[in-house]
Amino acid sequence: MLDSVAPPSHRQLQQWVAERLRAGILTGRLRPGEWLRQARLAQEFGVSQMPVREALKRLAAEGLVEHVPYRGVRVVEFSPEDVEDLYVCRAFIESLAARFAAVCITDKEVGELADLQCRMAACRTPEDLVEYRELNRQFHSAIFAASRRSYLVRTLAQLWAAFPTMLWSNVPRVATDSLPSRDQPDIEEHTAIVAALRARDGDAAERAVRHHIETAGRELLAAVRGER
Repeated sequence: MLDSVAPPSHRQLQQWVAERLRAGILTGRLRPGEWLRQARLAQEFGVSQMPVREALKRLAAEGLVEHVPYRGVRVVEFSPEDVEDLYVCRAFIESLAARFAAVCITDKEVGELADLQCRMAACRTPEDLVEYRELNRQFHSAIFAASRRSYLVRTLAQLWAAFPTMLWSNVPRVATDSLPSRDQPDIEEHTAIVAALRARDGDAAERAVRHHIETAGRELLAAVRGER
């Protein structure tokens, strides 16, 4: 059930509804495969169906929901193939961004990455899982932002808009806990990434990021297929 706080008068209803629905999807309150009925949502939000309809179109363009002919709109549910495709894309684009980042990253940015890595290493699972995943998002975002390549940054920001929260909510096994086999490797792989960037070694940074993402992707894909 979504909260039904009255929409602020100074914002367009369509944007406000889209933000509420997007938050519901990314936090897992709206589950993968759940149908989003316009009449019900309009009643919950206290608006007409028009802004709900337009908001759903916006979310469909973002890839968060899908329109099923003659049935309606539902939250996207990731298949094993979707998971595989996402990690293949991330491995290629993020490793390329890391290579560029190694050339122009500043000492301050390296220090910030090292701090994030230390904070992640100190997290416990599942107690600190939410904090860990937010720090991990900041860590990866900081790397591709340091590439100074605007197209890569925009593309990766879009990939991360629904990842990893929405993806993890599709997999009950990792929705509230980590994969134990990834806890220590994650720490070691993040450390190797920071070391490569500190050394301004583009080849090593690219290899480290690619290895990290590909390995994590294989583990998650195995978990997804195991639950199917």
